[in-house]
Amino acid sequence: MPRSTDARSGRTKDPQGSNTPSQMPASSSKYYHPYFTPAEIEYLLEKHRGKQSVTQEEKVRQSACTFLETIGARVGFPRRTIATGQALYNRFHLFFSRKGLHYQDVALAALYVSTKEHDTLKKPRELLAAAYSIRHPELAAKSKNPNGEVDIDTMNPAIVEADRQHLLAIERLVLETICFNFTARMPFPYVIKFGKKLQASKTVTKLAWRISIDSYRTFLPLIYPPHTIALGSIFVSALLLSFEQAPPPRREGEVPPRELAESLTTNSQEAYHTKPSDLEDFAHTFLDLLIQYAQNPSANTSPSTPSSPSPNLPARDRNANAQQPQYPYKPDQLIRLKIAMRETEHPPRQRKPLGSSDPSALYSSEKGKQNEETVRFLFFPPGFEDNGM
Repeated sequence: MPRSTDARSGRTKDPQGSNTPSQMPASSSKYYHPYFTPAEIEYLLEKHRGKQSVTQEEKVRQSACTFLETIGARVGFPRRTIATGQALYNRFHLFFSRKGLHYQDVALAALYVSTKEHDTLKKPRELLAAAYSIRHPELAAKSKNPNGEVDIDTMNPAIVEADRQHLLAIERLVLETICFNFTARMPFPYVIKFGKKLQASKTVTKLAWRISIDSYRTFLPLIYPPHTIALGSIFVSALLLSFEQAPPPRREGEVPPRELAESLTTNSQEAYHTKPSDLEDFAHTFLDLLIQYAQNPSANTSPSTPSSPSPNLPARDRNANAQQPQYPYKPDQLIRLKIAMRETEHPPRQRKPLGSSDPSALYSSEKGKQNEETVRFLFFPPGFEDNGM
């Protein structure tokens, strides 16, 4: 049957006037990728690092995490909102370069998305007001707000609106990195439940809770699921409280930290579906974070958060700081602990080799943007249902 051509679009049509399949608008799919292997993370970081060194990149990341801690303390966000914001920030730069994007802008957009995930929503103007008090301490000093926040109504409306639009533009990019999947599972409830089941002391569980919080300053939440993060936090807590330390006081029925650490490396796989090598990898990564802080305790990138560069920190935030004691461990002691762990560590988890292909190929929409294609965002990768996962 003969086909006609639309004079305005130039597209070939069948007799009924519809586009042929070859002329239909192209489309592509982007799949949500909840976890990455360490090799994938290293590849993606290298891809988007630009001219920054690894040290500079780490310093910026820690500054962003501190910024999020400070904003969260000022606004009064729960821990789950702050932690998810940190994870979203770390995920963002696996897909997008740091060039042209200030870390505070990306962090604020990540926090805004996190408020939607956890139903702790704040308007962009409210987040900007809290951010201005940190970015512009001279304005916060003039503020009459008892919380030290900048009165956003006294600022140039054009600047505020431009910042709001910039925040919303980055928010869209953050949403793309999670394929608009607002599911967020946190390790914090697992820390309490596992602590009780393992008969850990309150001292061990309390330190493990703090370790699980500070683990969001690393890429660990993008590598392991929440229950492994919780179990790894208890494992590190038991190590820190038993290595070169006098046995802490404990109640009857509580398992000593040393015995607890040993039991986790032998029973974690069957009881908690976590390999001992995963716990050891978690421990080494977190100990590296502690060593970094211990070697430079004056830096504002320390995990003893929240902290703020603003001299006008509200009383509530100062009290929060007072309740977060610094980690009392020296670099030499932490390095000796890492060496002792290496002597008895388990074989590492067997992971699929990275190969020569881009690990972000399945969940990258760059091609679709260049060709103005329609991009579909899907929650599961191909074959998810077929594998029965």
